Amino acid sequence: MRPISLFAYLLVFLALPVVLADRYIESRALNLCSNSLEFTATYFNVRFTPKNRTIALSFNGRSSISGKVIAELVITVYGYTAMRKVLNPCDMDLEGLCPVRAGEIPVMNTNIKIPDTVISQIPGIAYTVPDLDASVRVYINASDTGRSITCLEAELSNGRTVYQPGVGWTTAIISGLGLAASAATSALGYSKAATHIAVNVLSLFGFMQSQAMFGMSSVHMPPIVQSWTQNFQWSMGIVRVGFLENICTWYQRSTGGQPSTIMADHAKKSIQVLKRSFQDNPLKRDGGAGADTHKSIVIHGIQRVGYKAGIEVTNIFLTGLIFFFFFATLAMVTIVIVRAGYKVLIKSGKIKDDEVRWKLVTKGILFRVILIGYPQMCILCLWEFTQRDSPAELILAAVMLMTTTFAIGLAAQRVAFLAKKSVKLYQNAAYILYTDPSCLNKWGFLYVQYQAKAYYFIIPALAYIIVKATFISLSQQAPVVQTIALVIIEASMLITVSILRPWMNKKTDIYNISIAAINVVNAIFLLIFSNIFSQPGILTGVMGVVFFAYNAVFSLVLLILVLIASICAVISKNPDTRYQPMRDDRESFIRSQSQHQLSTELDALSAAARNEKQFDSSNSTPSLVDVSSRYQPFKESNCDDIVQANHPSARLLWNDASAYQNSRSHVNMPIGQFPCTDQRSYSNSLANNDPAVLADTRRVQNNASPWQRGAGYD
Repeated sequence: MRPISLFAYLLVFLALPVVLADRYIESRALNLCSNSLEFTATYFNVRFTPKNRTIALSFNGRSSISGKVIAELVITVYGYTAMRKVLNPCDMDLEGLCPVRAGEIPVMNTNIKIPDTVISQIPGIAYTVPDLDASVRVYINASDTGRSITCLEAELSNGRTVYQPGVGWTTAIISGLGLAASAATSALGYSKAATHIAVNVLSLFGFMQSQAMFGMSSVHMPPIVQSWTQNFQWSMGIVRVGFLENICTWYQRSTGGQPSTIMADHAKKSIQVLKRSFQDNPLKRDGGAGADTHKSIVIHGIQRVGYKAGIEVTNIFLTGLIFFFFFATLAMVTIVIVRAGYKVLIKSGKIKDDEVRWKLVTKGILFRVILIGYPQMCILCLWEFTQRDSPAELILAAVMLMTTTFAIGLAAQRVAFLAKKSVKLYQNAAYILYTDPSCLNKWGFLYVQYQAKAYYFIIPALAYIIVKATFISLSQQAPVVQTIALVIIEASMLITVSILRPWMNKKTDIYNISIAAINVVNAIFLLIFSNIFSQPGILTGVMGVVFFAYNAVFSLVLLILVLIASICAVISKNPDTRYQPMRDDRESFIRSQSQHQLSTELDALSAAARNEKQFDSSNSTPSLVDVSSRYQPFKESNCDDIVQANHPSARLLWNDASAYQNSRSHVNMPIGQFPCTDQRSYSNSLANNDPAVLADTRRVQNNASPWQRGAGYD
């Protein structure tokens, strides 16, 4: 027998009473816990099965140890030293270990029988508790001089874990049901319920992405924390698909990269998931990855996430990128199918006309997909810059990062511009943002979850995502810096949302502020896990269990809330009655679109009666953004242009604005804020030139404009 045999025997003899077991106890990696290379194991796997009272031992390596040795064995559970004992192989009459002989250790597969007295010491709870943090460390010393020769360590597992595919599938299905319920209620005309459900689902998805981001942190985390956060990695596109792995490997080789072989060598090499301390990563990367034949492969952070998901380290970026494109394509295909269904219903006479602006809907959904996948792309693209898997993948990362950032930034800038123009024109940010269907369909994904007056909050929200993703992706080799930055980022976000409370109503504020608070607590826990406070090991182990407990409870609450809201929206006759009016009174603006459609139809009839061919009744009303941009009634130099404009939409926009201004005439408002210095002369002039304006004016005078009630600015 060799030193490894002594270690395996001692591992079972003394570690079984305190380690995990689900009818077996195993360790897949034997790691060095010292700088000595007198013993190295390329591959190590030991598995104890109480049913047949046997240890199945498989390993190979190299030893330069010779002579008589003694072993000090230390058993640690949740950071607590449960047992420390000195053993002499000569006293135990272990053949081949008294004395130890140096040389190459060939591939060995052997079974060792364990006495019943040892098996009887295993506590029952050891077979059921998942992800217990337990390890065995053996210090080998020379028996004559006491010189420390080497240190060996093995992490122990019983196969029980909180990382279950069912958890990921459940969260994904509930999120999908929520989005489906939101789409269905929106199609039925219940915009209030649809908005609330969609906002809650997106907040839930953001929380799951935050959980996944914490799991990507390179800091040491107890096994139960690693396993729990692994359940949400699907939200970052980290999902193993067999044929996809082959495609990624082929692409990398084809573009000059060298794929890693961690998963392929899983049965031949010792894979260490970094836990207690950082070492130099022996993973050699030259456009790919390899490993020294006498070293274990040490993985952490994003590499650990990919390894636990069964993905090669060099395939992580491409896997996430492909899944991003897959969901974007799936969304586009869904739109095509729905549009085809609309055409079928139109031909069958069940729908009068296809009034959906499909181009705007497609753009809006595509922007939504980009926003949902932006945290994923931001982290993986930045991380790829540090990995350099292949030149082509570097180009892909740069292009995707710039494209998605530009698209989201452009959308945010456009929303801010339109909101400011709306405030300038109508003293109300909600006017253009919610009245104009083109704006709402195309850019609404950025601001519908916020109050109209808090439209600007999308900018700090995007900054939060970018800064957080930057530290997670680029600080993989500096765990302490990474965790300190995360604490500062999450605390700043919590303070900001607690003060501004930007969401559309009180319940949504509570919902999202609670998520921000949990994120802060999680960041603090990660900081403690980094051992910056040099706390006792048992405290770290217990805090890992606490981390899992409160996150599991909070996630369950969020899932139940989304599920209840989705079910109620489907079975309720009027789901809008479950929700209080929003603070910015946006419903009145959204409802007014039907009024605009009716006005447009009347204008078309009027134009036809006057034999005016320039009015195209087949075309929908131009957006208020376009009209206001074209005529700009604030500038006096453009007042003549407005008077000369005969387009019915321009008259309608003017009448709505005039009604809104007249409704606020009791307020001390600067004269310069009115669209024109002489509204009466403008109205008379336009009325004299076009009798259709009289109808528009009567409609404005006889029907109180819904915008007179304001949008959170009164």
